[in-house]
Amino acid sequence: MDWSVGFVSVGVGYEGRGGRARCVRKAVETIDVAILGASGYTGAELLRMLAVHPNAKIAAMTADRSAGKPIGEVFPQYGFGSQFARSLPDLVKVAEVEDWSKYDLIFCCLPHATTQEIISGIPLEKTKVVDLSADFRLSNIDTYTAWYGEHKAPNLQKEAVYGLVEHKRDEVRDARLVANPGCYPTAAQLALIPLLKNKSISSSDIIIDAKSGATGAGRSAKVGTLFCEVSDGMHAYGIAQHRHAPEIEQGLSEVTGEDVLVNFTPHLIPMNRGILETIFVKTSESPGALRQQLVEVCRGLVPLHTSGSTFVRFWEMSKKACMPAFKHRRTRTNRSFTFFRKVYPRTRDTFVAPTIVS
Repeated sequence: MDWSVGFVSVGVGYEGRGGRARCVRKAVETIDVAILGASGYTGAELLRMLAVHPNAKIAAMTADRSAGKPIGEVFPQYGFGSQFARSLPDLVKVAEVEDWSKYDLIFCCLPHATTQEIISGIPLEKTKVVDLSADFRLSNIDTYTAWYGEHKAPNLQKEAVYGLVEHKRDEVRDARLVANPGCYPTAAQLALIPLLKNKSISSSDIIIDAKSGATGAGRSAKVGTLFCEVSDGMHAYGIAQHRHAPEIEQGLSEVTGEDVLVNFTPHLIPMNRGILETIFVKTSESPGALRQQLVEVCRGLVPLHTSGSTFVRFWEMSKKACMPAFKHRRTRTNRSFTFFRKVYPRTRDTFVAPTIVS
């Protein structure tokens, strides 16, 4: 069963056309899917994607605070009379799921630090799990403890595969437990890994200036994400202490074989969804290296490292082209990447990579 194609949120499987999603893989078999934490934004987005997937059958959905309700009462867009909406089971509590082995694939969309104990009770020899929280992203237990607290399933961590599908497709295909990457780390790693692998850029002095919409903070009510707090403004947060920093550094260190530290600063902007990262790096060439050399490197490397990845788009900048913006997204299921060389008066070896994730 090649379940790495189309099911992992950073994987492939369907492509936007005219604002709608269409499957790009031939249906082979039906897979019974369970979604834990279906009442959050992550669960809603997952439902939207699985709704057009020919292989997925939603067999169970949990949401403890909304147990007993149909999903249409939580998200009205799923309350209309479509065949997909009518096929969805009512929400139940996690404790009410009696036999995990009935499901071929389980998505965990639960808050951080709540998934480890639940997955410990799931027979992974009979089913596969994709965890969309941060519970299994950091492979080093000590690093996890420093950033998130006690790890409650260290034995499972040993076999968890970091699910950046564009670079770990084979590992994901064979895994029983996949840790879905975070939002900021996805954008950063997909932009930087090809260039670091080719030794085209320096692994030091990497600066990631990131902007994110408010849904990344989750659906629970928080003062910091209220409309009046977010609207008409922008602010940095988590400076030098955001939990996605060690995740980015883990991926880049794995590629380079050395400890990589990044200067990562996220900002909250008045937008529902999406991420824009402007990444500044130093080239490994001598100062003043020709722009065209780097363009050729990117033109050859990025498609190579993302081949077969429907969600990734490479956009080469020109002098007349506009800067990437969220309004340029063809659909909300794609990531687009732009690489270009920006020459500054005193930093002629600076390379800039704007990256958009939706």
